[in-house]
Amino acid sequence: MSLLVFGSTGQLAAALRASAPDALFLNREAADLTDPDTCAAAIHAAQTSAVINAAAYTAVDRAEEEEALATAINAAAPGAMARACAEASIPFLHVSTDYVFDGSGQRPWRPEDPISPLNAYGRSKAAGEAAVRAAGGPHAILRTSWVFSATGRNFVTAMLELAQKRDQLNVVEDQIGGPTPACAIAEALLKMVEAMIAGQGGGTYHFAGVPFVSWAGFAREIFACSGQNVAVSDIPTSAYPTTAQRPLNSRLDCTSLEADFDIRPPDWRAKLAEIVKELA
Repeated sequence: MSLLVFGSTGQLAAALRASAPDALFLNREAADLTDPDTCAAAIHAAQTSAVINAAAYTAVDRAEEEEALATAINAAAPGAMARACAEASIPFLHVSTDYVFDGSGQRPWRPEDPISPLNAYGRSKAAGEAAVRAAGGPHAILRTSWVFSATGRNFVTAMLELAQKRDQLNVVEDQIGGPTPACAIAEALLKMVEAMIAGQGGGTYHFAGVPFVSWAGFAREIFACSGQNVAVSDIPTSAYPTTAQRPLNSRLDCTSLEADFDIRPPDWRAKLAEIVKELA
């Protein structure tokens, strides 16, 4: 199997590189995500068996002022990639987000639930999903949430950095979701690729860690793993205003992914301990 991956240095791309070192990874110089035609051309030139899009605009707050740029990267580029894959009759796997939902209720979101993003980033990712589906080729859209790893900037690295400076933190407790290790997403995508090349599966799926937890609960687990004595005080979202509105309910129902690909949600606590040790 030959595999082409858009993305090179982000959390997910780094995890894919560790699990699939023989894949061809395209950085920004090789494929400009603001120029969809270059993305399509890269796919045609690669003559690959499958494509994974692990690149995205992820600056959630900045997207409120750069929605056109976020949409170009998160919607126009994946759409062009999906059309190129459809023309070549090869699977295209695209990573999306819990932010396409409005965060209402407490029930885990199912893939078929109506979407209603609250912010510009979510709208750009929703548009990307629609563009991938419209291409009409074999595809899978994998929505995930609260991604963390030892690479790049994420909630885990941010908490560990703050712990070096402070012994007390206020952390939001009314946003609930499933922290998801980037390495687990990479493993899931690679298993899906193999199945889809064989003609199995396709559509929209969810993949997130278990058990569900609040940001405050996640922070406590991070400090427990690192052995740092940091007191976490629970606060509501209203006490921590951000430029972009966040969904309160980011729980994702992953049963269809397990049914189609035999991929189960990962227990994020085990991987967190490994990552904290690596960062230490």
